[in-house]
Amino acid sequence: MPVLVSHERVAAVRAFNRFFTRHIGVLREGLLHSQFTLTELRVLYELAHHGDRPSAALCRDLGLDRGYLSRIAAKFENDGLISKVASATDGRSKLLHLTPHGRAVYEPLDQCSRDEVSEMLSRFDDAQQLRLLGAMHTIAELLDDQSGMKYAQPFVLRAHRPGDMAWITRRHGELYGAQHGWDASFEQLVGQICTDFERHFDPALEHCWIAEMAGQPVGSVAVARSGEAGVAKLRLLLVEEAARGHGLGARLVDECHRFARAAGYRKMRLWTTDQQKSARQIYQGKGYVLVAQTPVLAFGQQMVDETWELDL
Repeated sequence: MPVLVSHERVAAVRAFNRFFTRHIGVLREGLLHSQFTLTELRVLYELAHHGDRPSAALCRDLGLDRGYLSRIAAKFENDGLISKVASATDGRSKLLHLTPHGRAVYEPLDQCSRDEVSEMLSRFDDAQQLRLLGAMHTIAELLDDQSGMKYAQPFVLRAHRPGDMAWITRRHGELYGAQHGWDASFEQLVGQICTDFERHFDPALEHCWIAEMAGQPVGSVAVARSGEAGVAKLRLLLVEEAARGHGLGARLVDECHRFARAAGYRKMRLWTTDQQKSARQIYQGKGYVLVAQTPVLAFGQQMVDETWELDL
């Protein structure tokens, strides 16, 4: 039986909606002084941050009518912002793909949105920011239980600090051991990478991010020097299983690209293997190109070493 709700509580929720809209900049953030509608920007956001997507998944996640999305996609395709590519798992299925031109158009808008929110958050100290994010999460979580809508967790990214490299090393060893059966030599390799990063750390050219949720570390990534002029390495990408499915991996990679461009790098390079399916999807969605493959026996497993590169 529905619970009776007082007029005062209804009025309080409506007042909060008006207050939140005014302060968070929903109307400004939707348009960002661009030619795009709010819905169009939401579609671009999904493709930019989550990679190639089937139309049905976008309709579901964004709550869009299939015909409406079809018209947006046709407009974007005509303007060269997106293209349709075959699915790697189903050749009959087409995915919407953000083109390099589309990414070039979208990224300044994304940065503008991030700058607006950053400016708003900068008025609070660290404890107040976490309190605000926690309150937002509580609201979303309660509404989520009733609506079934998926809410992106309130991740907080921060620079690494003492103790983080030990966590990165340990969790790499545990996760890859459990998921792929890799032996202890992989954890030793990650430990050496972390040690070298700390020992020779140059904050002007290198950075490491730790993602936290509810005060606990759930992800990491780093930009490191490669030894080759103008080329940076993307290293130590990790997302805990409990934090997956919310675009955190793509967000961490985006942070690396922004830092690398600002630091003057012209190219990103990374090493992975054919076993890291989820990470490879993120790299492909961001425009990385596979430049080298080598079959190897490593970490107690037969695998293929892969080198990927992205021109910045």
